[in-house]
Amino acid sequence: AGKKSAKINIACIAGARPNFIKIAPLINELTKVNQFDVTLIHTGQHYDSTMSDIFFKELNIKKPDVNIISGSGSHAEQTGMIMTGLEKIFTAKRPGLVIVVGDVNSTLSAAMVTSKMVIPLAHVEAGLRSYDKKMPEEVNRIVTDRLSDYLFTPSADANKNLAKEGIDKRKIFFTGNIMIDTLKKFIKGSKPRDILKKYGLKKNEFCLVTMHRPSNVDNIEVLGRLARAIREISNSVKVIFPVHPRTSQKIKEFKLEKYFSTPGILLTEPIGYIETIALTSTAKLVVTDSGGLQEESTYLKVPCLTMRENTERPVTETEGTNTIIGTDTGLLLRKFREIMTGKYKKGRLPKYWDGNTAKRITKILQRKLLQV
Repeated sequence: AGKKSAKINIACIAGARPNFIKIAPLINELTKVNQFDVTLIHTGQHYDSTMSDIFFKELNIKKPDVNIISGSGSHAEQTGMIMTGLEKIFTAKRPGLVIVVGDVNSTLSAAMVTSKMVIPLAHVEAGLRSYDKKMPEEVNRIVTDRLSDYLFTPSADANKNLAKEGIDKRKIFFTGNIMIDTLKKFIKGSKPRDILKKYGLKKNEFCLVTMHRPSNVDNIEVLGRLARAIREISNSVKVIFPVHPRTSQKIKEFKLEKYFSTPGILLTEPIGYIETIALTSTAKLVVTDSGGLQEESTYLKVPCLTMRENTERPVTETEGTNTIIGTDTGLLLRKFREIMTGKYKKGRLPKYWDGNTAKRITKILQRKLLQV
């Protein structure tokens, strides 16, 4: 046998829960390639019980090879700690490629370190823009895309955004939405019937609510309006509301409990990914301020009303089942009535939201890194 060629080390960076959901299918595909040696680095940006062993078991991905305990702190503190940790790791074992996903502080930190150390960088979910610089994630997205060597985009609008910013076309690859790879894989095993039974819900007869963004929950007037609207929705259809710790604290602080203490509203602890997709797939509608749920509801063809002024995923509105409501609860209730009377738009699947995004990315990386 001839001399074995050295493997290319690919370091995959994840730090927050959505990152793992996005990176899981890619790690599974990359590890099938003999010439790739894949390392998973957990930056510890979200370090809580939902990130424990059960989470990795649920997603069927290997446990992180390296953990950086960055914990909480200001954006600068967290970014600085992750950068310091990554620099040490990359100095000890220099990767041939670093892959980042999404738009959290871990993504930005890795982009900065690879740029300084001249290590090639790939960004999965590149090109998304909300055009709202007040969102820290928007700044993370812009800087990461500017520093990346491979930009893997989830939708056609992302390609347009990058072209507008003058990014070299040869770096941009339209590969589709990686979240759908994970969703497709796990929706089959999510056992919606059991989960509906657990919460005493009936298919198509409830509304799933999730709310955690500071712009919605830190303002007494906005949260008060949302609470009244959710209560009104609960007069027509049952509401299940897994409450984020931040939201729970603000409901108490602003003394809004009375709006939620009605038999039509079920408040629960935060729930895991599998339960969330099971509930989304069987809901009549979703009311949220989450990025991921806008995409998941579009794939599952479930109406979604998003309580944000803008979205970095406009394709969920132009092609999918999503409507951006802002904090206009009058519009929220009008759209709710459209859904209840069957007049709401049906939506369709955007291109490449088919569960094969990780395969497409892996093929491109094989071609570029191995010249195959």
